[in-house]
Amino acid sequence: MSTATLPQIYSYGHALDMSDDKFGLLRDSSDAATDFLELRRRFAEDGYLYMKGYLDRAEVLEARASLTARLAEAGVLDENYPAIEGVAKKDAGYVFKPEITNGNEAVQRLLYSGRLLDFYRQFYGEDVRHYDYTWLRAISPGKGTNPHCDLPYMGRGTHKHMTCWVPYGDVSFDLGGLMVLEGSQKRMDLLENYVYRDVDAYCENKPKEVAKAKTGAWSFTGTLSHNPPAVRNKFGGRWLSTEYQAGDFITFGMFLVHASLDNRTENRLRISSDSRFQRASEPVDERWVGANPPAHGVSGKRGLIC
Repeated sequence: MSTATLPQIYSYGHALDMSDDKFGLLRDSSDAATDFLELRRRFAEDGYLYMKGYLDRAEVLEARASLTARLAEAGVLDENYPAIEGVAKKDAGYVFKPEITNGNEAVQRLLYSGRLLDFYRQFYGEDVRHYDYTWLRAISPGKGTNPHCDLPYMGRGTHKHMTCWVPYGDVSFDLGGLMVLEGSQKRMDLLENYVYRDVDAYCENKPKEVAKAKTGAWSFTGTLSHNPPAVRNKFGGRWLSTEYQAGDFITFGMFLVHASLDNRTENRLRISSDSRFQRASEPVDERWVGANPPAHGVSGKRGLIC
């Protein structure tokens, strides 16, 4: 499909260049849903797999209902609309609430059992484990997420784990879903000095960094750039995205540069989650496992001599 048929798309406040060589649509790999040899080949080539309609739509919408009910209880939603519509209160801002997935049977069942867990077992060809921490985001109108890779946030175990991004509802270009930078996972000449840094590491011999670490703050945020067009110009390739539907998911590795489109709706939340899967035989990042994972808190910091 030519980008001439697409609307103007924005990310982190920037209008993206919609030329065919700079923006495109994700490759849909649902045609190879049972051919894991082919899926591994595509993942090695593309750095991601977009699985359209792979999950049961009814289960995804059941999980959405459980999440919007909890968002309503948290005072995030406009009471003048049914909670399931996900209409944000004015000035709701960036809503990051991983805690509303805890004990949430519908979400836990969708993400960590059944069809999705079996997908990763077959992809890896062995037993898998997932992080116990689930990143739940409800993005209100405004800027999306800036370009980054995931490894700086979760690189203390294996580097072969995968992110799974699931939208809880249909996501138009205006609502603003995830986008990936084509071929960026192969550009280690540009990534090496960035991607192996740990956001929770700090220099023990630098008092300012020690002070930040004691409050749970970062000295390095993990952001690659605040300018998606400039990143594309530097790396080459195209920004790739699509209009997602409930039942879709996209999975990708730790070295793929990605971001999200801006939410340009009037008042709707874009609700999605990130979860992580890996081979059970490989080491796991201790920040993201257990009954109460330390995450990026004080206990997750690691001092270094710089």
